[in-house]
Amino acid sequence: MIFIDLLQETQAAITMNKVRSGLTILGIVIGIGSVVAMVSIGQGAAKSIQSNIESMGSNLLTVMPGAQRNIGTQIRSAGGSAQSLTQEDAEAIIEEVSLIKAIAPYVSKSYQITAKGTNTNTRILGTNEAYADIKSIEMESGVFISQQQNENYSKVAVLGSTVRDDLFGEETDPTGEKIRINGIIFTIIGVTKSKGGTGFNSEDDMVYVPLYTAQRFLTGNKYLSSIYVQAQDQESMTLVEEEITNLLLVRHDITDSASADFSIMNQADLAETASSSASTFTMLLGAIAGISLIVGGIGIMNMMLTTVTERTREIGLRKAIGAKNRDISLQFLAEAITLTLIGGVIGTALGWVISILMTKFGDITTSVSTASVLLAFGVSAAIGIGFGYYPARRAASLNPIEALRYE
Repeated sequence: MIFIDLLQETQAAITMNKVRSGLTILGIVIGIGSVVAMVSIGQGAAKSIQSNIESMGSNLLTVMPGAQRNIGTQIRSAGGSAQSLTQEDAEAIIEEVSLIKAIAPYVSKSYQITAKGTNTNTRILGTNEAYADIKSIEMESGVFISQQQNENYSKVAVLGSTVRDDLFGEETDPTGEKIRINGIIFTIIGVTKSKGGTGFNSEDDMVYVPLYTAQRFLTGNKYLSSIYVQAQDQESMTLVEEEITNLLLVRHDITDSASADFSIMNQADLAETASSSASTFTMLLGAIAGISLIVGGIGIMNMMLTTVTERTREIGLRKAIGAKNRDISLQFLAEAITLTLIGGVIGTALGWVISILMTKFGDITTSVSTASVLLAFGVSAAIGIGFGYYPARRAASLNPIEALRYE
């Protein structure tokens, strides 16, 4: 059978019953569109999680107060109020642990902030000058906290972009303005660039003040909420973690590591766990959407079986004039593949559009990759071959004499 003849016969067969062909294609469109959209949501979530972890800083270890109960679980008071880490611990880490690039102890607590008749409730974070480098914070205006301001107990503050918007409005530079935190006046020295993200840990919805100032005037004690430690490189993180653990066990007079009153979170482990969870989430979404593909494939098979029955006499006539079983089989298989490929193209475009609309109006991060598009086309072809094979084989196996007698 000449290829051009095959295309012409396929087109004629599909357009012969436009409504039935359209409904069959629609099933594939819905299936492929669902897969592309769902996979894009999963991949977008994975990228968002990875971006949030990377925004925490590179090669980062977090030393947290609170007894570790088991892997990934620690006994901590509400709001991170467990008290077992001090500034002396942070200084000992700097002096005695090798392969450290930077360290940023901090205290954190929520307060109401007022300024010029406006107010907002947000998190106050007292830290040192190294925090900006460790957490990759950039300044939109002004400067970050300095070592001198920390040592002098200066009442200065750096606003996150969300706090700035709430207190002074967007596109405003409040540098030099005054705010009140817990009744104490602070002078604004800068505003950070927006990093995105929402929730309690969003660095845009935060106010930074010098660590010593926060301990003296806000928390009223020497205890730390956590200590960020940045290793020199990825390879040294395990060694740094071990040295910090051994040092703090000695300092806190603890002989059994299982009874430690602190825990250390390794960012690399967190990233690996988050990536694995995101991949599982993507596969789950894809599997759920894939059910509709199976339904669409069954629709293809049903239509082709109906077509074989309707065209029994035609098949008999073709065989009578010399058509081989391979020609008959190829003809019906080509019709099934064509229907699924048409549905695959439309479905991929639909899934892409849905992903864009969800990102724009649904506040959901999506990511359509080339791999997911190629996967959609591959699945379309597989469905056409898989669900079209049986009807094509059935058509090819018809006895020409009985087919010619068929009414």
